[in-house]
Amino acid sequence: MATAKDFRRIALSLEGTTEGPHFDRTTFKVKRIYATLAGDEKPANLMFATDEQALKCALAAEAFSVIPNAWGERGATTVKLSKVSVAELHDALTIAWKDAVPAKPGRRQKFSAKTPGRRRRGA
Repeated sequence: MATAKDFRRIALSLEGTTEGPHFDRTTFKVKRIYATLAGDEKPANLMFATDEQALKCALAAEAFSVIPNAWGERGATTVKLSKVSVAELHDALTIAWKDAVPAKPGRRQKFSAKTPGRRRRGA
């Protein structure tokens, strides 16, 4: 069973992560927020790609659930810390963190079919 202490320790061990307040939650972000911890420190929210969200929720429905709003439709997922092991939490946080890490300079941003790419002038 993972705890809020485990959550904080793992999140802050991921390169570039900072912790800060956000309404009644604590945020963990690199370029953007990838995780939040509830004030009561029992559930946390993670930002997954929607395919990763679907997989986590299907394989461990007792631990992971889609947040029932527009954020949930974009990958926001609640994790019940008491229902995951420390190793599972580490895996989940790392996946969310990787999606939030800014692209390295000189690397082109990848665009999905839903995200329009940049057009070159004159195109």
